[in-house]
Amino acid sequence: MTELVALFATSQIKMIVTLIAIDVIFGLIAAILKKEFRLGKVAKFMKTSVLKYVLGFAVLEMVALALPSLVMVTQLSYFLIIFALIGSILNNVARMGIPLPAYLLRD
Repeated sequence: MTELVALFATSQIKMIVTLIAIDVIFGLIAAILKKEFRLGKVAKFMKTSVLKYVLGFAVLEMVALALPSLVMVTQLSYFLIIFALIGSILNNVARMGIPLPAYLLRD
């Protein structure tokens, strides 16, 4: 059990969870400002994104522990997750009405 707790106590998981929290807060603010807030959307986001990013990365960390030659895959996945979350945060910032350069926004 302590190994499992240690797996989720990494700085990478902390950063992923922090960015998810920021994304949720900005998404809620944007939805309220646009009058699009639906509790079901929050639940869907928590079920899909949080589980996908946090548990997915934890599984990759376990694979890297078992197969050290795949450590680079875990590191690359971490950066891709961070970029995806930053992209989602920027999208929510734009939905709040704050102008951003087009190249920073989702298509």
